[in-house]
Amino acid sequence: MLASPSYLVSLELPSSCEHESKWIYTTFNFIELSNGKRRLDDGEWISLRKSSKQSDVLEREETMQGLHDLSLSQADQSDNQDHNGDQSDSSSLIHQIGRDISINCLLHCSRSDYDSIASLNRSFRSLIRSGELYRLRRQMGIIEHWVYFSCNLLEWEAFDPIRRRWMCLPRMTSNECFMCSDKESLAVGTELLVFGKEIMSHVIFRYSILTNSWSSGMQMNTPRCLFGSASLGEIAIIAGGCDPQGNILNSAELYNSQTGTWEPLPSMNKKRKMCSGVFMDGKFYVIGGIGASNANFLTCGEVYDMERRIWHEIPNMFPAWNGEAGVAGAPATAKAPPLVAVIKNELYAAYYAENEVRKYDKERNLWVAVGRLPEQAISMNGWGLAFRACGDRLIVIGGPRTLGGGIIELNSWVPDEGPPRWNLLARKRSGSFVYNCAVMGC
Repeated sequence: MLASPSYLVSLELPSSCEHESKWIYTTFNFIELSNGKRRLDDGEWISLRKSSKQSDVLEREETMQGLHDLSLSQADQSDNQDHNGDQSDSSSLIHQIGRDISINCLLHCSRSDYDSIASLNRSFRSLIRSGELYRLRRQMGIIEHWVYFSCNLLEWEAFDPIRRRWMCLPRMTSNECFMCSDKESLAVGTELLVFGKEIMSHVIFRYSILTNSWSSGMQMNTPRCLFGSASLGEIAIIAGGCDPQGNILNSAELYNSQTGTWEPLPSMNKKRKMCSGVFMDGKFYVIGGIGASNANFLTCGEVYDMERRIWHEIPNMFPAWNGEAGVAGAPATAKAPPLVAVIKNELYAAYYAENEVRKYDKERNLWVAVGRLPEQAISMNGWGLAFRACGDRLIVIGGPRTLGGGIIELNSWVPDEGPPRWNLLARKRSGSFVYNCAVMGC
């Protein structure tokens, strides 16, 4: 989950790029003339600055079409040069405008188009797979959020909320032990990480959007499961959980997706498993969980100051909730970790038993009800329901369970001063139990 200030998709380019957008528009028209094509009239060309979301999607599609048209002849030339052993011209991407301007154009295309762009020629494919575009987009504040979730074991889907587009990821290849083990997921940078256990050890599977493929072999300094985690751009922090022997941990680690390395962090004040993690106000929070006694929920939270490298405990940050009095006989492990998400540095939680959304009051250290969850947000003690931050909005994924199948629904709400007004983004026939879910912003 991304807690940094961002948006579902960069519909309005930063003000510093306003002149650049107009310049790119002029450049495209100039290239049309230089190629001997009729200059498009103002009414025929949609400019790169629009106010509505619908027209902004059209802008990206036209930008993509312009790049496609400009590159078709170059792709043929580049491939011919590659066969002749000369690749000098292909390095400029669209050589009529040069590499730098080509990249500036690509930065403002939707990442839904990057697969098509990569198919133009080897130079484009190399650029897309290098990850350079995503690093530059992040620096410019251009971030699109896609939702990744699994409703069937070893099968993952992605959903683009802007184009309302479903995508199936390649099926994970693993043994039955991993398939049936407890799994956590985390999206960081351009990677989706899935943590689980095989026959003899813990394992991490990594899906890369750059190559559209899974790989394995990554190892933490302390292998674990049932931990709390969150991501911030290209880094992620995991804390707590259980080691391979079942011991509850208070250790923490930081993952850098750029280098693919894990760095040990100072340990928390308390050992905890089945906790949740978020980034808020530039700090990492661990909330709830089960303590070393393995009997009761922890009501305290902890916050890690990344600059000072210290943990601070927050008493009674997450008191007993979700109608626990009514299910006193249920063990603590029967309940899901806290369903929490951060939007614009404000913390929200899904109180599933009461079907409520609550907001955390930082000053008073208490939770305030703001409204209801979607009607179809059905869970089993919190399990099977996804509650995530997706840019500037909350996403709830779940659905009713029926015999012979189910329906999955994606609902969203942009928090404001009023109660939640849920917008149904998509619905499809699928397994209605969400095993894992993560949101990738890049």
